[in-house]
Amino acid sequence: MSEKAENNTVGRVTATPAARRAIAALCAAHGGPVMFVQSGGCCDGSDPMCFEGGEFALGDGDLLVGEIDGCTFHMDADQYQALGRPLFVLDVEEGMPGGFSLAAGDGLHFVTRVEAPGEQTS
Repeated sequence: MSEKAENNTVGRVTATPAARRAIAALCAAHGGPVMFVQSGGCCDGSDPMCFEGGEFALGDGDLLVGEIDGCTFHMDADQYQALGRPLFVLDVEEGMPGGFSLAAGDGLHFVTRVEAPGEQTS
């Protein structure tokens, strides 16, 4: 784990009940945890990419933002700082995932939202 991840960054992501159900189904289907990498805004917009655990090679600039039900959520550290270290909420929406991302279910893909201060999502 990087030094930046140890400085109160882990835990800055949560998920809706629908996203947690999708994560549980993916973990069961793939025999282990999945991982999320928040896109930098190119190619597939700003949707998080979902991969089998360890399938995506993280770089030195990637930060562990948080963990959801044993699945890690990463993002470029500089981008995370530039966004003001937000709290992300992982959710699902209709539509197919972009790139090489795993689907969140039949006809569903993962999305992230920024939680406003004072909001509580579980």
